[in-house]
Amino acid sequence: MTIALAVAALSLATWIYLLLGRGFFWRARPWEADAEVSEPPTWPRVVAVIPARNEADMIPDTLASVMRQDYPGPFSVVLVDDHSDDGTAHAASTVAALAESKHPLTIVAGATLPPGWTGKLWAVRQGVAKACEATDPPDYLLLTDADIAYAPNAVRILVASARARGLALASLMVELHCESPAEKALVPAFVFFFQMLYPFAWVNDPRGKTAAAAGGCMLVRRDALVRAGRIDAIRSALIDDCALARAIKPVGPISLGVSWLACSRRTYPALADIRRMVSRTAYDQLGRSPLLLAGTVAGMGLVFVAPPLYAFFGGGVTRVLGIAAWVLMAALFQPMLRFYRRSPLWGLALPAIAATYVAFTLDSAYQHARGRGGLWKGRAQAGVSDL
Repeated sequence: MTIALAVAALSLATWIYLLLGRGFFWRARPWEADAEVSEPPTWPRVVAVIPARNEADMIPDTLASVMRQDYPGPFSVVLVDDHSDDGTAHAASTVAALAESKHPLTIVAGATLPPGWTGKLWAVRQGVAKACEATDPPDYLLLTDADIAYAPNAVRILVASARARGLALASLMVELHCESPAEKALVPAFVFFFQMLYPFAWVNDPRGKTAAAAGGCMLVRRDALVRAGRIDAIRSALIDDCALARAIKPVGPISLGVSWLACSRRTYPALADIRRMVSRTAYDQLGRSPLLLAGTVAGMGLVFVAPPLYAFFGGGVTRVLGIAAWVLMAALFQPMLRFYRRSPLWGLALPAIAATYVAFTLDSAYQHARGRGGLWKGRAQAGVSDL
């Protein structure tokens, strides 16, 4: 057997495994389709905590959607202004003054960032502390980003399902913005790769060790958060959502799924914008390990790049195997393309898309070497020590 034939066979075998043996990660069934929505006899108290750093352009839309939630129980919002210089706090106050805002808003001015904390988690920690200082603290905390907009019934459905299933953490992989050419090309694959790394069925299995969450929308039971060590337990994590999921899962069941109940208003007009988004945490995902980086590059080449190369330039059985692997790859990408309402032909472009993400990951390692890892809104956090 030639090396080319062996590589082509291994690539196809990998895609057969991904089809059948990795929790059917490729399915993109919306979370709300399976949500248990029987209403509880008493609605629990919920506080939404929103860290915001220079989000004045987002707040009028996203904060308004949170404050207009059709939630029957006690619900309030705490927004932490993380040293913004664009009028974020003023924009939030304006939203709160609107007559149609149904729930109270508290704005907290962020304190100085202490050593050992990432900026976002320090802001979240302050928001959680403010939410819990009340005489009657919340049963649940909705940890949500400033760019996330919600359907009016989103919190109601999320809480009802979490209550019915006894979840310690319920997280939604919200619909990301997907309108610019760069977004149309790369955003569906971003979620597809995340599902491949953390199969949602494995995440949702209380007997399994796989734990993940999507930081844009995480409903966490307050007592579970306390038992997991509070936000302090993950204070240095750049990938804070998955770190929280790992801390919470030993305490109680967690859930993660794609959803149309909420969407991100954050736009990525150009390829460089998506590169910066991915580069911020990609190398951290690999444990900042050069060996894991090299292995990832080689693995992505085997799984995604080799099939079309053999399909075009191979011969005989090697070409057949390359075509089969490429077709299977494109087929597994279809559910995510349908979720984002994209043409099925994008499935054939997945090898090129994967190669682009490999380049972003290499850039992430380069930015880390320059001391600019984790850069977000002018704050580099590569130097934050791991716990």
